[in-house]
Amino acid sequence: MTTTTTTARPRIGTNIFDEDERRIEGRDKVSGRMIYTADTKRPNMLWAAYTISPYAYARIKRIDISAAKEVPGVKAILTADDIGRKRFGRQLFDWPVLCWDTVNFVGDRVVAVAAETRAAAEQAALLVEVEYEELTPMLTPAESLAPDAPALHPDWNTYHYSAFVGKPKPQLPHRNLQTQAIITKGEADLAPIFASAHKVYEHHFETPRQHCGFIEPHATLVWIDEDGTTHVQSPNKSPFALRNHLAHVAGIDPKTIVVEVTAIGGDFGGKGLTVDEFPCWFLAKATGRPVKHVQTYTEELQATNVRHPAYVTLRTAVDAHGKFIAHESLMLYNGGAYAAAKPTPTLLQGLGYGTVPYNIPNVRLDIQNAYTNTVPSGHMRAPADVQTFFAWEQHVDMIAHDLGINPLELRMLNVMRDGDTAVTAEPMSYTMGFEVLEALKREGRLDETLPPGRARGISFVCRHTGHGKADVKIRLTPSGGFDVLTGAPDQGAGNHTVFRRVAAATLSVLPERIGVKRLNTAESPADPGTGASRVTHVQGSATRIAAEKLKAELEERTGMELRDDQFVDPATGRTESIENVAREICNGEPIEVVGSFDGEHYDEHNPGDYSFSAFSFDVEVDADTGAIKIHDALIVTDVGQIISPIGHQGQIDGGFIYGIGGALMEEMPTDENGKLQTLSLGEYKMPTMMDIPPFRTVLIHMPKGKGPYGAKMAGELSNSGVAPAIVNAIYNAVGVRLSTFPITAERIFDALMEKLGGTAA
Repeated sequence: MTTTTTTARPRIGTNIFDEDERRIEGRDKVSGRMIYTADTKRPNMLWAAYTISPYAYARIKRIDISAAKEVPGVKAILTADDIGRKRFGRQLFDWPVLCWDTVNFVGDRVVAVAAETRAAAEQAALLVEVEYEELTPMLTPAESLAPDAPALHPDWNTYHYSAFVGKPKPQLPHRNLQTQAIITKGEADLAPIFASAHKVYEHHFETPRQHCGFIEPHATLVWIDEDGTTHVQSPNKSPFALRNHLAHVAGIDPKTIVVEVTAIGGDFGGKGLTVDEFPCWFLAKATGRPVKHVQTYTEELQATNVRHPAYVTLRTAVDAHGKFIAHESLMLYNGGAYAAAKPTPTLLQGLGYGTVPYNIPNVRLDIQNAYTNTVPSGHMRAPADVQTFFAWEQHVDMIAHDLGINPLELRMLNVMRDGDTAVTAEPMSYTMGFEVLEALKREGRLDETLPPGRARGISFVCRHTGHGKADVKIRLTPSGGFDVLTGAPDQGAGNHTVFRRVAAATLSVLPERIGVKRLNTAESPADPGTGASRVTHVQGSATRIAAEKLKAELEERTGMELRDDQFVDPATGRTESIENVAREICNGEPIEVVGSFDGEHYDEHNPGDYSFSAFSFDVEVDADTGAIKIHDALIVTDVGQIISPIGHQGQIDGGFIYGIGGALMEEMPTDENGKLQTLSLGEYKMPTMMDIPPFRTVLIHMPKGKGPYGAKMAGELSNSGVAPAIVNAIYNAVGVRLSTFPITAERIFDALMEKLGGTAA
């Protein structure tokens, strides 16, 4: 039998959003042809290595480099005396390029070495002798914020703080605070409300330090041309910010620095700060040669931005019906040795609480970030949301159980609606939280009878779409192709595929006609970088604006309409191919336009764009061992126009798996001396496919997002609700709660023994 296959002409315009797609960079990634920073080389290149502190807190008494200088191939050995007292950061520049008076965590860099080979550089770094006076480390905020605690940053007031240039720095009540934010809403005095409330509930939770878990380590390659131009190859996802930070540290003009972002092998929030460019620049300047460094996994795990450990105390007043009438909390973050990794001037001020999905009229939040002698904390997927929702969604369940109200019904009673304001007083619009909860009720099998030791638990979260300013270029080439030119890196989420599809839909051409080119900072229009769940909203909107401008210009030049992948004369219906028109009107040069989009933060005239997600987990607990088995999981989330179906679902699926790892196995404990106990991926457990339970996704469509064609964010929707839903299910199954995660069999078993009045063996 012979089968004849015909291929239908691909659809044009926004209809393409319904079709599957092939990622622009997909073939290179799966074939192994993709070039990452660790793969890059330059002629005459040197390798960098560092002498690091073995102590969490110590004074540097003496540095002896004499033995290190004798290692064959060593070309430069630098200390802070050689480069000056230089600090770097994203907003607060408090992290020393090389330490001088003190070291503040195990892994702090004291000496930088450049040598002909990596082995020689590492050998020399080990031979550097540093004499320390060990000090008592402060590993928790409780220790560092004690009234008599020594100041970890006595010169804090002298640090460069780009958010407050020309303004006085915030005055903090303790010398070891990185920041403090007091956020209020409604009545200024909450005491009378709490005093007259039907009931008041107070609960305390803690969350651990965790790592982003990307398998491509940080790497950098720096060289300086004869004309003084600095070149940087890096996996940093915010190249313009990196350029400006390096310029400040090096004391040179940003225009003399060219940052080229190589392929990023995973980000998960952590590659907004890369730390090697700064010492490598000084080594390149000292030697006149290119300098490269590739972090080992031990370096990666012990010395780069991790999720903030948190200590959370929640206190909520309710009326007789279960309505939340007032709330106050203390959110205390362990910021680690330096605040440099944080990208916002508020350093986690409102994150997490800005996305609590309930309408509470009266609020007082005290959010603090403390210095400690531990690895510097930074941003990791859904920063602060994971910590906040683990606490908050247990808090809601505990209130519901005490009041005798179904936990889902209590959430539906208090969910934010259109016209409400967030806990941080931001206005809301097009809220779909109630609809998401209705879908959870309908699809979540919440009334299903399960055997003893097995139950369902739920959670409810939301996340706002990020903001920013971006420019994107689009051009028609003489050959009839279109190029999208952007400075936005694709950190693994498929950003460039989204840009191609937005441009194709707007221009009404086939997607394969459009290429996307990532430019370096010397060539690219301005870009805020990738992150904050904003890329589709900000850079995607700039792409649509550029495509609209180019389409209008081409139609004005030709007197024809660009539609259905061709030019059409509206008067006669005559058609002309894009190739023929391009040859005629381009005159050998591209026709190029720039689209600019400014998605400023939301105010009373510009309500926030929020997406809501609800989770249900069917969990079985083995009462003899504490081991759990997840039989089923459901994620319900509201979405706008989906630009890239495979990419969108991939973000939800990937976030869910990320949440499973964070909930069940990932943490980075330290010993009593501040040394991390997980210095390899063999010790820092991450999930494999064998660890992933069955899960279902229900999408509630609401195409009113602020992104192009009504798109909404997806990248940080599906991980922050996993842990609280699991612990709520465990409570419903066996009656014990966990006030921290990861949710291990040992912790469940200990809780069961405590419930029975015994102790674990």
